[in-house]
Amino acid sequence: MAATSQVFRVIHGRRFGRILVPAMACQNCSQSPRPCINATQPHSFEQRWRHQVRGYRTSPAWHSYYLTPPQVNSILKANEYNFKVPEFDGKNLSSVMGFDSNQLPANAPIEDRRSAATCLQTRGMLYGVFDGHAGCACAQALSERLFYYIAVSLLPHETLMDLENAVESGRPLHPILQWHKHPNDYFSKEASRLYFSSLRTYWQELLDLSVPGEQPNVAEALVSAFKRLDNDISLEAQVGDPNAFLHYWVLCVAFSGATACVAHIDGNELHVANTGDGRAVLGVQEPDGSFSALTLTNDHNAQNQSEVKRVRSEHPLSEAKTVVKLDRLLGLLMPFRAFGDVKFKWSIELQRRVLESGPDQLHENEHAKFIPPNYHTPPYLTAEPEVMRHHLCPQDRFLVLGSDGLWETLHRQEVVRIVGEHLTGVHQQQPVSVGGYKVTLGQMQGLLQERKARISSTFEDQNAATHLIRHAVGNNEFGMVDHERLSKMLSLPEELARMYRDDITIIIVQFNPHVIGGP
Repeated sequence: MAATSQVFRVIHGRRFGRILVPAMACQNCSQSPRPCINATQPHSFEQRWRHQVRGYRTSPAWHSYYLTPPQVNSILKANEYNFKVPEFDGKNLSSVMGFDSNQLPANAPIEDRRSAATCLQTRGMLYGVFDGHAGCACAQALSERLFYYIAVSLLPHETLMDLENAVESGRPLHPILQWHKHPNDYFSKEASRLYFSSLRTYWQELLDLSVPGEQPNVAEALVSAFKRLDNDISLEAQVGDPNAFLHYWVLCVAFSGATACVAHIDGNELHVANTGDGRAVLGVQEPDGSFSALTLTNDHNAQNQSEVKRVRSEHPLSEAKTVVKLDRLLGLLMPFRAFGDVKFKWSIELQRRVLESGPDQLHENEHAKFIPPNYHTPPYLTAEPEVMRHHLCPQDRFLVLGSDGLWETLHRQEVVRIVGEHLTGVHQQQPVSVGGYKVTLGQMQGLLQERKARISSTFEDQNAATHLIRHAVGNNEFGMVDHERLSKMLSLPEELARMYRDDITIIIVQFNPHVIGGP
């Protein structure tokens, strides 16, 4: 079959755009992996996206139910969570006032995960968004484990010694983290012993390498934690476990994959560690009250030419045309950095040996069985993060961490405008844009009335992340929330929802301007 007559289908988890294998093309839409709801139109990505997501009103491809505003709110608010940093003597001494978070699934079950925690043995708070593909197992493991690896990496020699002595003597351990979790953000009790064993081995090695009186470097600690957890995920899958469930679970974690975008905030110091295509964007308030966006991450994909160059430099010249193909790693994987995904890291021999000795359920996993094409010099994938440090200033008002489901639907500048106006209650009115559409005076009056109604209902959402999701899913072509559109998008059947949008996970951290900004 000619290359131009092939499209790709997503395997095991249906994470659109992440891991793809060849499949037969749609007769009417040979270039689009999502159903084209206007097959008479050209097939550029931008045009397909507009036709598929913006053009739902004319589409006969699916039917939906009309949801009332209370039903829409119930769906949007089902996973929302917020936390306010406690005050002491009526004062908040933290650089963080609190955070809002939320998730909206498209996959069933959702493949995104989120985490937030306060470091108890050191200073600072941790926030993370984990975007899974080929299933949710790897993202789930990251949401439970990565913060412990980071927290341990930040501990000085003396505290590591106290931890090890407590375990040796059987004394209770002092907590390392205080978690801030929604009831739906669960922990895997079955794997806790295995996870603790691997974590202890890690801190024992840190203890051997650390020097008394020396404080760990935050950026180095983040890199070390990311790389070590990914290595442990790989090792646990190779060793297996006598418990049949755990054996299957560690293999699911290793053969699925996830990106991670993590922020560590300690006083005025903000560090962001990113592996993959999640993003961290700072909302900066300008003197006129408007908000500008400062991106603190780089996407690790084919749109980042530095990443393309890095990947190609790590393999022979003979693979220059195949290591990045169709804007994907080996023509299959969209992110160029990720946890798990041992299909892109292990040798073919190791993959076959582990699969042959694995449980029967794994043989039914379509993702685990295939070998990527042109697979000659693994590993092709790394979990090593890119770390950026930012010194917070008083005008830095909030930080948005989001999975790519958010950034696919809203530009970063629009994101910080929506959040900034919601948090401050101050709306920077711009001329109504109609984006090239021809509108009558009556339609223009309707748009202005919509704008007025939108302002009056700003505080319908107490949670800023919920408010942002409402815009991400419900915005019409004029940048306003359209309830009819929102209702239709939220009532899509599970088997169709992923064709029109991705899982969306958001954490919005609000800074304390009275604390940050000092030397």
